[in-house]
Amino acid sequence: MLHDLAVRRDRDEWIVGRMATRTFVALPEAGARAVELLGGGLSVARTARTLRDETGEEFEITDFVRDLAALGFVARIGDRAVPDGEPPRASWPWLRPRHVRFALHPALAAVVAVLLVSAVVALVRRPALLPGYRDLLWSPHGSLVLLSGAAAGWALLFAHELAHLVTARAAGVPGKMRLGTRLQFLVMQTDISGIELAPRRHRLTAYLAGIALNLSVASSLVLVLTVTDSGTTAHRLLSAGLLLALMPLPFQLMVFTRTDLYFVLQDLTGCRNLYGDGRAYARYARRRAVRAVRAVRALRPVREERGMREVREVSPERTTPAPGMTDPSTLLPPHERRAVRLYSVVLVAGTVLCLAFMALVTLPADITLLVRAVRGLGPGHGLARSADSAAVLITLGGVNVLWGVTRWRDRRSRGPAATP
Repeated sequence: MLHDLAVRRDRDEWIVGRMATRTFVALPEAGARAVELLGGGLSVARTARTLRDETGEEFEITDFVRDLAALGFVARIGDRAVPDGEPPRASWPWLRPRHVRFALHPALAAVVAVLLVSAVVALVRRPALLPGYRDLLWSPHGSLVLLSGAAAGWALLFAHELAHLVTARAAGVPGKMRLGTRLQFLVMQTDISGIELAPRRHRLTAYLAGIALNLSVASSLVLVLTVTDSGTTAHRLLSAGLLLALMPLPFQLMVFTRTDLYFVLQDLTGCRNLYGDGRAYARYARRRAVRAVRAVRALRPVREERGMREVREVSPERTTPAPGMTDPSTLLPPHERRAVRLYSVVLVAGTVLCLAFMALVTLPADITLLVRAVRGLGPGHGLARSADSAAVLITLGGVNVLWGVTRWRDRRSRGPAATP
């Protein structure tokens, strides 16, 4: 007997999963039919006979059931109950789908669109409302700017992830919010595993809910700025808030860090694991390039001693691929194969650029600020300088410590064999 499983057709496969454990797999037609028969109470032998009668092919249903049991899909085998693990905890379990059903209503999307269009019209009519980096420096006290910016930024980040959680919960998906890391970035992320079983409109709404929240906040602030006197503290604060609401949006274009737009891209391309398959193909391409360079170096003495004619007679078709040199993308369907190969280029290029920027810009800047803050402490400096230095240490140092702790926790939870 199987647990209560949810099923949805997706292209030529079926998505089958158990919402209680947030475990989901893609199965071919025969696998989905086997799940249906087993879930209906048929025995393994009778399921195998039914599939043979329907398809004319033999299936190893016993092995299939073992795989289902490993996934936690099997409730009982005969009279013996299969041990079940502890289900993942959800954030705010008291929040029920009926409480947030409005999040999936088309009218809400229309409200966001109206806000955005109104803000764009206001900016076209009054370009001076467009904020610049100086708007972030709304106070002459650096510590006040830093602390208020950090507080507003984290509040917006929380609201962004809450939008994902609420939208997923409206679709019946539990969801869990937590801190995580993406390369050198400390992020808040929401696990909405199970949204794969929802209709496409609901899936895309859940993926884009955070971006919609940021755009709605930014649009609302633009409209408020139109009726606020320029030069006032309120105007400067609103402009700073507008910038803080817009600043996370360019980050969403960094799909190589699995941002919101990455999941939209994965859904639209029909890929099951665009990031994982892209990494596997990138590793294969790297090994292949290294092997090609080594082969060229090995042929150099031959070129010098025998001449070009004999070197060109070496045919690649006669060589046997080394272990690990099989293209992993060839195991994927054609539409996934193309997407994975293109994504692997973006993945490698984006990761290299991000890490280079961290090494050349971010890390030196952070170290300089922290060193200055440490030197600014002590009895030899005034109260204002000491307070400013303490604010920098608490804000900047705290974020870096939190990133390190979160990174260590994530690597430990994935196990020692996991790679970043």
